Amino acid sequence: MTCTRCLVVVCALFLSASSWAGGGSEGMASWYADSLQGNTTASGEPYDKNALTAAHRTFAFGTRVVVTRLDNDKQVTVVINDRGPYAKNRIIDLSRAAATALHMIDVGVVRVKLELVD
Repeated sequence: MTCTRCLVVVCALFLSASSWAGGGSEGMASWYADSLQGNTTASGEPYDKNALTAAHRTFAFGTRVVVTRLDNDKQVTVVINDRGPYAKNRIIDLSRAAATALHMIDVGVVRVKLELVD
Protein backbone atom coordinates (compact mmCIF):
# COMPACT_ATOMS: atom_id res chain seq x y z
CA MET A 1 0.00 0.00 0.00
CA THR A 2 2.82 2.39 0.75
CA CYS A 3 4.20 2.00 -2.78
CA THR A 4 0.78 2.83 -4.23
CA ARG A 5 0.62 6.01 -2.15
CA CYS A 6 4.11 6.99 -3.30
CA LEU A 7 3.10 6.46 -6.92
CA VAL A 8 0.02 8.65 -6.46
CA VAL A 9 2.13 11.42 -4.89
CA VAL A 10 4.78 11.23 -7.63
CA CYS A 11 2.10 11.34 -10.35
CA ALA A 12 0.41 14.32 -8.70
CA LEU A 13 3.72 16.19 -8.49
CA PHE A 14 4.53 15.38 -12.12
CA LEU A 15 1.14 16.60 -13.31
CA SER A 16 1.47 19.74 -11.23
CA ALA A 17 4.92 20.49 -12.68
CA SER A 18 3.73 19.64 -16.19
CA SER A 19 0.99 22.24 -16.00
CA TRP A 20 3.74 24.87 -15.65
CA ALA A 21 5.59 23.84 -18.81
CA GLY A 22 3.99 26.32 -21.17
CA GLY A 23 2.63 28.89 -18.79
CA GLY A 24 3.29 30.40 -15.46
CA SER A 25 1.70 31.83 -12.43
CA GLU A 26 1.03 35.41 -11.44
CA GLY A 27 0.88 36.81 -7.95
CA MET A 28 2.63 38.95 -5.39
CA ALA A 29 6.32 38.73 -4.56
CA SER A 30 8.17 39.99 -1.51
CA TRP A 31 11.80 39.82 -0.41
CA TYR A 32 13.68 38.55 2.63
CA ALA A 33 14.74 40.98 5.33
CA ASP A 34 18.49 41.57 5.60
CA SER A 35 18.32 40.36 9.20
CA LEU A 36 17.86 36.79 7.87
CA GLN A 37 21.36 36.80 6.31
CA GLY A 38 23.12 33.55 7.22
CA ASN A 39 20.03 31.79 8.60
CA THR A 40 19.58 28.22 7.41
CA THR A 41 17.04 27.81 4.61
CA ALA A 42 14.76 24.78 4.28
CA SER A 43 17.23 23.24 1.82
CA GLY A 44 19.99 23.45 4.44
CA GLU A 45 21.90 26.25 2.68
CA PRO A 46 22.57 29.47 4.55
CA TYR A 47 20.53 32.41 3.22
CA ASP A 48 22.77 34.70 1.16
CA LYS A 49 21.17 38.05 0.39
CA ASN A 50 23.64 38.49 -2.50
CA ALA A 51 22.67 35.24 -4.27
CA LEU A 52 19.82 34.96 -6.76
CA THR A 53 17.62 32.63 -4.69
CA ALA A 54 14.02 32.43 -3.58
CA ALA A 55 11.45 30.62 -1.47
CA HIS A 56 8.43 28.88 -2.97
CA ARG A 57 5.85 26.68 -1.28
CA THR A 58 6.00 23.71 -3.66
CA PHE A 59 8.79 23.94 -6.27
CA ALA A 60 11.61 21.48 -5.68
CA PHE A 61 14.87 22.81 -4.30
CA GLY A 62 17.19 23.64 -7.19
CA THR A 63 14.33 24.60 -9.54
CA ARG A 64 15.20 27.62 -11.66
CA VAL A 65 12.44 30.18 -12.11
CA VAL A 66 12.26 33.35 -14.21
CA VAL A 67 10.52 36.06 -12.21
CA THR A 68 9.12 38.98 -14.20
CA ARG A 69 7.90 42.13 -12.49
CA LEU A 70 4.72 42.93 -14.36
CA ASP A 71 4.67 46.73 -14.03
CA ASN A 72 8.20 47.30 -15.37
CA ASP A 73 9.05 44.05 -17.24
CA LYS A 74 12.30 43.57 -15.28
CA GLN A 75 13.32 39.90 -15.06
CA VAL A 76 15.59 37.78 -12.93
CA THR A 77 16.27 34.04 -12.79
CA VAL A 78 16.38 32.57 -9.29
CA VAL A 79 17.01 29.15 -7.77
CA ILE A 80 14.54 27.84 -5.22
CA ASN A 81 16.32 26.96 -1.97
CA ASP A 82 13.71 27.67 0.70
CA ARG A 83 10.03 27.24 1.57
CA GLY A 84 7.59 30.10 1.79
CA PRO A 85 6.34 32.71 1.57
CA TYR A 86 4.20 32.44 4.63
CA ALA A 87 2.49 35.79 4.18
CA LYS A 88 -0.99 35.51 2.71
CA ASN A 89 -1.45 36.24 -1.01
CA ARG A 90 2.25 35.95 -1.91
CA ILE A 91 3.66 33.36 -4.29
CA ILE A 92 7.41 33.86 -3.90
CA ASP A 93 9.94 35.42 -1.51
CA LEU A 94 13.10 36.72 -3.18
CA SER A 95 16.62 37.34 -1.97
CA ARG A 96 17.77 40.95 -1.77
CA ALA A 97 19.84 40.49 -4.95
CA ALA A 98 16.82 39.23 -6.87
CA ALA A 99 14.63 42.03 -5.49
CA THR A 100 17.28 44.56 -6.50
CA ALA A 101 17.29 43.18 -10.05
CA LEU A 102 13.52 43.73 -10.18
CA HIS A 103 13.84 47.26 -8.73
CA MET A 104 11.51 46.39 -5.85
CA ILE A 105 13.58 47.16 -2.75
CA ASP A 106 11.76 50.43 -1.95
CA VAL A 107 8.33 49.08 -2.94
CA GLY A 108 8.55 45.84 -0.95
CA VAL A 109 5.79 43.83 -2.62
CA VAL A 110 5.12 43.70 -6.37
CA ARG A 111 3.04 41.71 -8.85
CA VAL A 112 5.10 39.13 -10.74
CA LYS A 113 4.85 36.26 -13.19
CA LEU A 114 6.77 33.02 -12.56
CA GLU A 115 8.00 30.76 -15.36
CA LEU A 116 9.95 27.55 -14.93
CA VAL A 117 13.30 27.27 -16.72
CA ASP A 118 13.79 24.02 -18.66
